[in-house]
Amino acid sequence: MEKKRFAFKEVPVEIRCALFKGKEGINEYHLSFSPIKRESFQMQLKWIYEAYIKTLEILNIEEETCVFRRFFCSDLYNQLIYLKEMDFSNPENNSNLVGISLICQPPGPFARISMWAYHVKDNKKNIEKEKMGNTISLKRDNLIHNWTTGLFNNKLDSVYEQTKNIIETYLNLLKEKNMKLSENVIRTWFFLKNIDTDYKDFVVARREIYAQNGLTPDTHFIASTGVGGSYYDVKAKVVMDAYSISGLYKKQIKFLMAPEYLSPTYIYGVTFERGVSISYSDRKHIIISGTASINNKGEIMYERDINLQTERTLTNIQALLKNENANLDDIMIFVVYVRDPIDWYFVEKKMKSRFKDTPIIFANASVCRPGWLVEIEGIAVVPSSNSELPSFL
Repeated sequence: MEKKRFAFKEVPVEIRCALFKGKEGINEYHLSFSPIKRESFQMQLKWIYEAYIKTLEILNIEEETCVFRRFFCSDLYNQLIYLKEMDFSNPENNSNLVGISLICQPPGPFARISMWAYHVKDNKKNIEKEKMGNTISLKRDNLIHNWTTGLFNNKLDSVYEQTKNIIETYLNLLKEKNMKLSENVIRTWFFLKNIDTDYKDFVVARREIYAQNGLTPDTHFIASTGVGGSYYDVKAKVVMDAYSISGLYKKQIKFLMAPEYLSPTYIYGVTFERGVSISYSDRKHIIISGTASINNKGEIMYERDINLQTERTLTNIQALLKNENANLDDIMIFVVYVRDPIDWYFVEKKMKSRFKDTPIIFANASVCRPGWLVEIEGIAVVPSSNSELPSFL
């Protein structure tokens, strides 16, 4: 894996890149972009786009190789108009075959907007892509990777009702593609507008609909993040993004556990997996759910201490990565959610000193328990060799 930082004099944006080169000629890139100078939203968005294009030129990859972009915004309600003015950030542009995710999670002391971009390049042939509604799909042989973004409901009043409606909408989408929640969905993100007060109702709704679809403590759940975050529609109390794969074999999927460090989530009534790995012929994807400073009894560790909570969170992630003989250096992208924006200084200093070139997004967001000051998610990729498994793409 290669990791790099880029800097362009005329564009005040911190740029980080992680590149995994597959043995079969398929490369993956995770990129993070964060402005480092105060300016208007329009100008910062312009800077990010300029930095993005320059970075793609240096990496020798085309904009068309992008699969997914998430924009972390400081005031999405008022900023949506500017995002829609540019093709690369407009979720309604159907000619743009990219999954565009938007979320209101202020991204830092200088930034009104940050961007995480994911690219896949096949050096041998073009990847087949299509877009249907909120879903972008990449197809190769029997495998289809699907990124679904921005599912929400603004008609129902309660978090419980909105959550059930969103997941039911997603179930219908899966059915159209001959997929199932229990067999094909790899990763979800749920963003709650008022997580401190509404998380319990969200958890109940998700648990009920999961149980109806074969997801229980006796089977398995789905890797996930559930954190604070609002949408451009003020009536939306929950927003969902998801990643699914059609054509997977069960033997490709492994759910991650670290019982000495973290408890199963179901012991405190929550229904998600700590992490999951997907094995392919030449690589493994290791997806780490939103992880906090928790012990194997489900208790918060180091309350009110941001430094120790950050350390414990990384320790827990390392324990999960060990399931696949991976470590923190194999992470290609971190997303770090910090409850108190004043704590950014401490978390940013710790993360950037330890992971000097790894792409990182910092976002202001409350975690599912008020006592948790920080939550971190990540995606790792490691090489493997198993000719019996399908190619990644």
